[in-house]
Amino acid sequence: MRIVYLNPIGEMGGAEVALLNLLASLRDAKPHWKLHLVVAAEGSLAAKATSLGVTSHILQFPASLTRLGDASAGGPAGDSVGRLALLRQLLLASFGIAVYVSKLRKLLRQLNPDIIHTNGFKMHLVGAMAKPRDVPLIWHVHDYVRSRPVMARLMRLFRRRCSIALTNSNSVREDVRTICGDILPVQTLYNSVDTTVFSPHGPSLDLDSLAGLPPPDQNTVKVGLLATFARWKGHHTFLRALSLLSADLPLRGYVIGGGLYGTNGSQYSKDELKALAQDLGISDRVGFTDFVAEPAAAIRALDIVVHASTEPEPFGLVIAEGMACGRAVIASAAGGATEIIDAEVNALSHSPGDAARLAEQIKSLAANGELRQRLGLAGRAVVQERLNRERLVKDLAPIYSQLAKGRMAGKQIDAFVAESAKTDYASSNTSDKVATTLGRFDASDRVRGLDSLRFICAMWVVFVHCGFFPLLQNVDKARFAGKVIAGLYNNAFNGSAAVIVFFVISGFCINFPYSKGRRLSPKAYFSRRYIRIIIPMMVAILLARPLNI
Repeated sequence: MRIVYLNPIGEMGGAEVALLNLLASLRDAKPHWKLHLVVAAEGSLAAKATSLGVTSHILQFPASLTRLGDASAGGPAGDSVGRLALLRQLLLASFGIAVYVSKLRKLLRQLNPDIIHTNGFKMHLVGAMAKPRDVPLIWHVHDYVRSRPVMARLMRLFRRRCSIALTNSNSVREDVRTICGDILPVQTLYNSVDTTVFSPHGPSLDLDSLAGLPPPDQNTVKVGLLATFARWKGHHTFLRALSLLSADLPLRGYVIGGGLYGTNGSQYSKDELKALAQDLGISDRVGFTDFVAEPAAAIRALDIVVHASTEPEPFGLVIAEGMACGRAVIASAAGGATEIIDAEVNALSHSPGDAARLAEQIKSLAANGELRQRLGLAGRAVVQERLNRERLVKDLAPIYSQLAKGRMAGKQIDAFVAESAKTDYASSNTSDKVATTLGRFDASDRVRGLDSLRFICAMWVVFVHCGFFPLLQNVDKARFAGKVIAGLYNNAFNGSAAVIVFFVISGFCINFPYSKGRRLSPKAYFSRRYIRIIIPMMVAILLARPLNI
């Protein structure tokens, strides 16, 4: 079996760690399967996958697509990006998206996968657009969809191109079902943890040296937050909680992680968090280490692992990793995190964003080493039982096998239909070779350059409507020179003329193949018209409401 995985970023976030665990599990259990990983950015992910025996490919996103995202346009990162600004970003990225989809489609044809498995919102959509028609597509959803105003509508639009969605918790499963309905099968597949790596035994990092802090006293309790700098990961809550604790308490805090995503407005900067610590008066009691290559060693250097997400956590991988390392964990009790922990049994909890309660829980653990040890032992037992790698393969391999069998059956049916069609043509004494194309265009059906000219005309109309050329704002149209400039401008950037040219070219392109004797298939003709006109129109309608345009 040949499986191609698509991932939108190159560095290691929670979804990337989960993907690597999945690849490692499959490589051990199914060594004869051919696994490929396509990554949209340079980074450590591709190298780590290659070390597992996975063939890695770098197909970089254009910068406009990397920056594009709705997390900060009413999503989990807030509303720092306006919806009109998001629409402009989307329009500017449209050409880059089209080029990337074309490149990805070409690569997928070369790799000829039996299954495509996407990891991350952007790859869910790009994969749906680029995948070959007969190849099953799996969306591996690691985040809530409903909180993303644009992504939710686009995933609902493309849901029929996906064979099944896998989610990392029951909480995310219900969220996806709410968006995509009963059309798309959805199944929970909990993330796994390598308990040989995330173990109480092993080397520990010198966090103080990494953070540029002097060594603490021997009895100092170390408490840390490991996360990307995404705004909903709770860095603000963690730092506020530390500020509520007495300075006399022998405790030091650590922020371990960094910026990961290129999406505008979706994350803090390190300078912002340092400034916040300074404002709270705790800059001498908290250190910032940036990303670490060995998170297990960082966790072992801590006494308490804090998870402080202010939004419901889809899964909470750092919770499971902290528990696997035998460390006491304090988790934000919402979403998928509640499916991992049993409060007061294998972890402590606090409500999302409740800095005062988090401070109380940190204080109680800092003062009670026996409680820390008890929670650590119970937490590791849970991970070993429920979140081990062996369970992951047992749950996932049957899904792959079933989808691959379905694809083979579909290919056999397609081959039978094609052979029958050839027989029908032969028996009807049809000698026109053009008819054998069965409604599909070939290179001779196109005039080179016309499609590009149509695209330019279409974008011209978009630019005029969106006001991308505000050159006349400071021109005095009452003066003769102003009238000349305005006349030249309005003729050069004439949306009405672009519409006329677009439709003239479109009429020619529609008629041209049939003028050469091509057989008209009404079903194929109207199917193409539907795909090219109705679907983009529906996308525009769906985007109009959330963007208030």
